[in-house]
Amino acid sequence: MAGQVTLEVDGPIATITNDHDEKHNAFDDDMDLQLFEILGQLRAMSDLRAVIWRGEGRSFSSGRDVGSIGTIKVEMSHHELMRRGHRGIQQLWQLDAPVIVACKGWVMGGSFQRALLCDIRIAAEGTRFRLPELTHGVIPDTGGVSVLYQMAGHGVVSDMVLTGRIMDAQEAYGHGVVSRVVAPDELDSTARAMAEQIASTPAASAKLARLVISHMSRPGIRASMDDEMIYQTFVSRSDDAAELRAARAEDRPPRFTGS
Repeated sequence: MAGQVTLEVDGPIATITNDHDEKHNAFDDDMDLQLFEILGQLRAMSDLRAVIWRGEGRSFSSGRDVGSIGTIKVEMSHHELMRRGHRGIQQLWQLDAPVIVACKGWVMGGSFQRALLCDIRIAAEGTRFRLPELTHGVIPDTGGVSVLYQMAGHGVVSDMVLTGRIMDAQEAYGHGVVSRVVAPDELDSTARAMAEQIASTPAASAKLARLVISHMSRPGIRASMDDEMIYQTFVSRSDDAAELRAARAEDRPPRFTGS
């Protein structure tokens, strides 16, 4: 069954759901486009007060569908594809309503980074966060590393990006990556209660408070995303990337040259 991203609107609260449980809600090109279309719809909803972003089944999202890494299924260059992705996800910042991410299971790669671009993250006990891009011969390229750097610092970011190690929910709470850790069966209800609390406050006050907070970090995030787009484009065409693909196809150790 193909994955999908769905939208449900209940009064002033919208819920986005990643629905590809058999692959832990991993994203492919089609799901990206569905998400970007949903964000476009939400931008046009003047009465929207809060957004919940969640995953169906076991995980929020295990990131990019590994089978789609390094393959372009549309008639555009790698650079153009990345520009589409950056513009699509930056619509999060154009919403008047804050976005609450309900994290559970695996929260990995680009999906972890996208969650970091949102306003609030909460996590179910047992949630695992990871940035495994280097093991696939690419680099993180969705802007979330800049946010994680602001939260957790140089050492933690370097460890996660360079080694691909896992951060559990309690460590994520300690670094401020998530603001609450709850029992798995309380995750959706907690996110809903938070959204309802936000929706009950004066709309103008909530909107402006969110802008004040966001203005502190976004210039750095935008600069990081610009760098990532340039470097990821280079990586995709590098000799090392070609060698990694060849080595895996031939079931042998890769011989990297740094070029």
